[in-house]
Amino acid sequence: MTEQQFLTGKTVLVTGSVQGIGLAIATALGEAGANVALHGLAGPDQARAAIETVRKAGSPKVDFFDADLSVENSADTLMDDVLAWGNGIDVLVNNAGIQKTAPLTEVEPETWAKIIEVNLSAAFRTMRRAMPGMAERGYGRVINIASVHGLVASQQKASYVASKFGLVGLSRVAALEYASAGSRKSGGVTVNCICPGWTETAIIEPQIVARAAQFDGNRDAGIRDLLTEKQPTQRTSDAAEIGALALWLCNPVAHNITGTSIPIDGGWTAQ
Repeated sequence: MTEQQFLTGKTVLVTGSVQGIGLAIATALGEAGANVALHGLAGPDQARAAIETVRKAGSPKVDFFDADLSVENSADTLMDDVLAWGNGIDVLVNNAGIQKTAPLTEVEPETWAKIIEVNLSAAFRTMRRAMPGMAERGYGRVINIASVHGLVASQQKASYVASKFGLVGLSRVAALEYASAGSRKSGGVTVNCICPGWTETAIIEPQIVARAAQFDGNRDAGIRDLLTEKQPTQRTSDAAEIGALALWLCNPVAHNITGTSIPIDGGWTAQ
């Protein structure tokens, strides 16, 4: 095992990991030698492609688990399957998330409940199942992908913002409860949030294309215009940059970094 493959022999679960940020994180952790459990709502072709991406990165064992986290208790079924597959979970990344924009008074209760279930309750369910084993082994990492909207609000995103603020709070409580588990040598058990701003994924691609069309197809000009009100750098992040931070947080050297919410937002939350 090389220093770069410090996750060799460890099992990772990344929810929402067949594309975008989740796949980038899974790829980075797989490159470090981890066995990776992928998850998402995907057809056979997309699932196979994600598995192949992570396997090519260097993961010795990769599999895909299908679970609709909007359905109550499905996260527990997912955990049953992954815990049996990996004989425990050493790194848990809660990345799965959904949103729907609407004014507060127009948000349907069903929409509210679905967003809270996927973005917040599913993380609660996975954490409560994974973290006792982490404490027993003296090493564990929970990384919750919370968004800048876990730190600041935006209009027409009541459900999403509430879920992400809740995820930050949940993470802080768990960080405190497990702070004394393990040691510097074993790596300890930490819980942190990563809070991305505008990140260049397939989800925002239609917005970029539409905005670029206003500038004669100039993609860079379109991105700057799209980001100008929120992200002072006027640059999007690449999903691989989120993956690099997640990987670093998994290193035993990060044993004392817990309970944080780290923005990757080009200065958005500094304003």
